[in-house]
Formats: sequence, C-alpha cells, structure tokens
Amino acid sequence: MTTIDTRTMGRTGLALTTLGFGAASLGNLYKPVDDAAAHGAVAAALAAGIRYFDTAPHYGRGLSERRLGDALRGAGDVVVSTKVGRLMVPDDSVTDDRERDGFRSAMPFRAVYDYTHDGILRSHEASLHRLGLAKVDILFVHDIGGLTHGDAAAHYWAQLTDGGGFRALERLRHEGVIRGFGLGVNEVEVCLDAMRVAELDVILLAGRYSLLDQQALDAFFPACIAARTAVVIGGPYNSGILATGVRSGRPLHYDYAAPSAEVVERTARIEAIADTHGIPLPAAALAFVLAHPAVASVIPGMGSAARVEATAALAAHPIPAGFWSDLRASGLVRAEAPLPGELA
Repeated sequence: MTTIDTRTMGRTGLALTTLGFGAASLGNLYKPVDDAAAHGAVAAALAAGIRYFDTAPHYGRGLSERRLGDALRGAGDVVVSTKVGRLMVPDDSVTDDRERDGFRSAMPFRAVYDYTHDGILRSHEASLHRLGLAKVDILFVHDIGGLTHGDAAAHYWAQLTDGGGFRALERLRHEGVIRGFGLGVNEVEVCLDAMRVAELDVILLAGRYSLLDQQALDAFFPACIAARTAVVIGGPYNSGILATGVRSGRPLHYDYAAPSAEVVERTARIEAIADTHGIPLPAAALAFVLAHPAVASVIPGMGSAARVEATAALAAHPIPAGFWSDLRASGLVRAEAPLPGELA
C-alpha cells in the first residue's frame, strides 16, 4: 500500500488523507458503472493509500452508498462521510436506469428534502443500513442554500435551524455517534451563514476554489480559519475543464455547463504554462487547492481502478516552483492565494 499524507480535520483530531475518494461515480453519475468496476475502484483506492471516502444518498438514490459500503466492509482504518438533507422514499415508477438528477440508476426511490431534526436522524440511520457499516465519521448537510432550492431556500434553512436539524447533528456529535459535521455545498454564502449559527467541524466546498475560481479567498477561508473549521475541496477540475484542458477535442464542461469564452481563454493560458514546465494540468489543479492551510483533503470523482491510479499519479506528480511563479506573474492566480511550497 502506498502512503498518502494526512491532515487533521479541524478540532476533531480526525486524520484525512490529502487525496480522498469522491464516490458520486459509484452512483452512475451520467453513465452506468457496473458493480465490478465500482468495487475495483474502491480496491484500487485502498491500494493507493486513500483512506477517506465521501458518498451521499443522492448519488444514484442510494446506489453509491450500497456499493461503497460493500467494498469497504472490513477494510479497517478508513474515514467515511455521507450526507443528510434528502430522504429516499420508495417509488415503484422507477423501473429503468434512464438519467434522473444526473444519475443513471435504477434504484426505485425518489428524494424528498428534509432538514428537520427527525429528518436528519432518519437520514443518518438509513445511510448506515445502505452502507452496511456500523458508523460514519462525518455528516454533511447536502445542498442547503439558494443554488439548489431557489425560492424555497428560506423554508429549508428554517428546517435546519428552527426545525432542529443542526441540533440533531450536535446531538450525534456529542454522543460520539459521529466525529464531526458540516455542510456539503457548491456555494460560499450559505457556509458563512451556517458558521454564524453552528459550530461546524468541516465544510465540503465543491467547485468554488480552484485554479479558475478563487472566490473562497475573500470571506470563506478567513472565516474557516477563525472557527477552526476544516475544508474538503470537491470539484477541483471545475466539472472537467481542468482535467481535460481545452485542446483535447472532448466536450468542455465548467461548473456543470458549457464554459464561457473567458473561462476557455483562461484555461488555455494556464495549460500553456503547464506545458512549458511539462506538467499535466490536472496535477496542477490538485496541488493548487491543497496549498491552502485550511484545506484537509481534495476529493476528485473516481469511478474506475484506472481513474484511481491515474489520479494518484497526478497527485504525486512533482511540480517545479517555476510553474507557480509563472502562474502568479501572469495574473492567473490571485496574489493572496497560497501556492505549494508556501504552506506552513
């Protein structure tokens, strides 16, 4: 087994491998993955030294949790996070694996949002049964905020606050059932709101801190450092453009949509500097986010053993200091963004 560095998750003392496993692909995100490939991906991750795995009920309406738990059972010293906020209710109208909510899963359920005290507890218990594990270490409140809920955002926020959702999470942490909790979201503002009303151990922020999007530097990271709230970065490739670059001929995706001309041009400039230094663009994307002192782990999606092995190689790829200085001199990263080698 390879060794991957670990970092402590805030005040909890829980150690996360700096490279984690995002298990959305195990729920058949956009395309089917068979059971053997899913199990092979987890086995490859364990062999590569990855010890942190993140899933959610939403990923294939329970499919990702079932597959991940089956593959991890008996693995020993691993950290598992899942999410709360959606309950999976039986739906016998689901009879095939056509794409629903981005997932090609035939699991006969539909999601109902519920961030209340009882909804959080029910979601946690249901996840344990789907995983077939005695515990999960971290619970993330999934997709709270206006980006997902639009005009209903205030209603669901009230469930989490006045309706006791945060209180349920605090109870689970106090009783030692979980080691910590936080939010798993794609937006910054709701994280700041949550930190004002609850003591969050960790936030999984997807797509809002990367080589192409550094808005988290303004208020988010300072607030996390002040609160001793750790950060897990999801979506380090911004939906794919930082994995493929712009010259591969493959369809380009940025933030779940087609990229603007400005994003394509910026990516092309970063890619050109990476080429000059002989660096794969996705290797730079992974290293960049881990340079911030608040970040404990980065969790790119990995749906096959080959993808795991390639990602582990990218994470270990040496990157010369000259690449980072050229990037900063070109104005492609903000002046205050920590760069590898600067992490205290």
